[in-house]
Amino acid sequence: MLVVYGIGNCDTCRKAKKWLDAHSIEYRFHDFRKDGLEPSTIAAWLAEIGADRLINRRGTTWRNLSDADKQAVEGTGAAGIIGREPTLIKRPVFDLGDSRLIGFDDAVQSALAGPGV
Repeated sequence: MLVVYGIGNCDTCRKAKKWLDAHSIEYRFHDFRKDGLEPSTIAAWLAEIGADRLINRRGTTWRNLSDADKQAVEGTGAAGIIGREPTLIKRPVFDLGDSRLIGFDDAVQSALAGPGV
């Protein structure tokens, strides 16, 4: 089953859930602010996706990070910072089982509407 990772008050996550419902696509929503994220999940996403695509550098959480934390994210400390500040993650993250999709643009919608989801 598709798992949608995000936070409940994120407008993009709400839009994605509404779209999934309208397209009768079954999913489970995982609010990583409330439910947390396993360090192994964060490490796997970083290995698969990379910090450049996974981290939202436009949001308030990024702007509020110290310069030291921003440098750590650019180096090897991304997993620890994300574990402490999960809202750094671009949202939503769609876990298809064998791959992940980030965000909710037209390309993501096409992939979600395609066969096998």
